[in-house]
Amino acid sequence: MSYKGKRALVTGGLGFIGSNLAIRLAAEGARVTVVDSSIPGCGANPFNLAPVAAEIKVVARDIAEAERLKDHIASADVIFNLAGEISHVHSMQFPERDMQINAVAQMQFLDACKSCARGVRIVYAGTRQVFGAPRYLPVDEEHPIQPVDFNGIHKYAATAYHMLYTQSGDLDALVLRLTNVYGPRMALDVPCQGFLSTFFRRVLLGQDVEVFGTGSQLRDPIFVDDAVDAFLLAGAVEKPRSRLYNVGGPGALSLAEIARMIVDTAGGDSKFLLTPFPPERKAIDIGSYTTDSSRIRAELGWKPRTSFRDGLALTLDYYRAQLRHYLDPDNPFPECRMPEHKGTVGRLTYTPVW
Repeated sequence: MSYKGKRALVTGGLGFIGSNLAIRLAAEGARVTVVDSSIPGCGANPFNLAPVAAEIKVVARDIAEAERLKDHIASADVIFNLAGEISHVHSMQFPERDMQINAVAQMQFLDACKSCARGVRIVYAGTRQVFGAPRYLPVDEEHPIQPVDFNGIHKYAATAYHMLYTQSGDLDALVLRLTNVYGPRMALDVPCQGFLSTFFRRVLLGQDVEVFGTGSQLRDPIFVDDAVDAFLLAGAVEKPRSRLYNVGGPGALSLAEIARMIVDTAGGDSKFLLTPFPPERKAIDIGSYTTDSSRIRAELGWKPRTSFRDGLALTLDYYRAQLRHYLDPDNPFPECRMPEHKGTVGRLTYTPVW
């Protein structure tokens, strides 16, 4: 699995997982180009690439502007496609925006890849959200697709685009369906990016950590370095036996256990609290979710190496040293709503009003 001298293109590379991947690729000796449009609400942060800023080329483009990215696409040996919006709540509040970012832009980008880099390996960052409320646990790749929000629908559409282009021989894509990823470089000042970033932000600010419902819902969080390992393996495998892989953490924990561990490890004045579900959150709650990662373990030799306790300690250490780069001192308590400004995503102009 050598990336030395390889030309790697990382979409969404200023974001959480994308930046960690770009840093690792640079460390492996790859020549890395990052494409990121820095759409408000999606978590881009230029500081994420600070350790390798001199080694990585950053292109400020939306992947929907595919015609203007063709030179970068054509020169890539491998493409890691992590551009997108991850917020389930935002997708329900502003579905057209989510559709443009997670579906339309993806189709435009893949069409450009087909025309100027036919057969290129693309590894797409999918999500376990496409499965919706599990019918059984752990969830394997054959589980029925039944999204409970627009984010899951649009991410599934993007997955289908990758698979369709691969079946036709135009591209060589693999999709990683990730569970809850956490670690250094998560966006703490962007609301509704997931419960883990909220929990970490709250303990770092000395706030109480609230868990909706009973706290018995299961999750299997995965440390970002382990997720990056999965991307690197998927990008390098020569003859993949499969095209879809579930990628989960080392073990199942309840949300209450996760919250207590974060509070206890952080120390300070934060407390763990149970609180009733807000109606808009209850409508898209999936209950418990745990991942069956046996396919990627068997076929690519991947497995998570970082326990949740070790991973959260590493995460807290990182933010204690770099917190000023991840929280706005003028607004350290962001609410779960879109920025109050007019913006354009692809051809869609929007004015959030909620």
